[in-house]
Amino acid sequence: MPAATAILAGRAAEEDRLSAADFDRIADLIGREVGIRLPPGKRLMVEGRLRRRLRALELQNFDLYCRYLFSGNGMQAELPHLINVVTTNKTDFFREPEHFNLMRSTLVPSLLAARSGPQPPLLKVWSAAASTGAEAYTAAMVLDDLSRHHNGFRFAILGTDVSTDVLEIGRRAIYPADQIMPVPAEYQSRYLLWPRRRGLRNEVRIAPELRRLVRFERLNLMDKSYPYDRDVDIILLRNVLIYFDKSDQAAVISRLVGHLRPGGYLLLGHSESMIGTSVPVRQVAPAVFQRV
Repeated sequence: MPAATAILAGRAAEEDRLSAADFDRIADLIGREVGIRLPPGKRLMVEGRLRRRLRALELQNFDLYCRYLFSGNGMQAELPHLINVVTTNKTDFFREPEHFNLMRSTLVPSLLAARSGPQPPLLKVWSAAASTGAEAYTAAMVLDDLSRHHNGFRFAILGTDVSTDVLEIGRRAIYPADQIMPVPAEYQSRYLLWPRRRGLRNEVRIAPELRRLVRFERLNLMDKSYPYDRDVDIILLRNVLIYFDKSDQAAVISRLVGHLRPGGYLLLGHSESMIGTSVPVRQVAPAVFQRV
């Protein structure tokens, strides 16, 4: 393609816009499939992110993309990619650190005190909207450090998310060096692998002894049931409910609480609440609930 023609084609692609009607169709689809509400104000955001899919599929405009998406074969093939594109995956190591301080000082000691037996207890932790894995690996660092001072209890961590892209990042466990700045220095030296020559790659990797204790699986929180254990000790569902409507919030919380052991804890984001839900829990700290 001549250079001038290529430039004109690029400009035409940039000037193409996602129509209000097609945005509404996409928003309705995402709401039904994963519970995330996309108000009209998100239209430009969705449009910008979808341009990657147009390029990948070699489609010239959003109209052709939507025709493909809402066709029978297109829906099956494209829906996972659409979910990856439009879902928000904001996460950080030690985000809302009060929860991890409380886990160390109160939650884990209380869980251990309630367990007895000849074998060291196994604590199960579930990061239910794991994104790229920062929350799951933060919990792993805290639990591993605690286990060194509590007779070596065992733990296993599950991270789930609806986006396959972010789950793959979690499995690789490689992060930009600036992303791990909130990790305490002691943990950085113990749990992170740095390049031998830091100037070559500005990345770090989670140490293998932690990686093997964390597994990642795809899960849609809108599913009617979850194929996981019902004796989980701690479930983290932080800063996710704000994207759901009230009825979906209540349904997700009810299903998750059903996977907690009696005395287990559900941790929400500090901006979230359980007002309007009816589940067997009591609040023990800001955004922290214990199953009764």
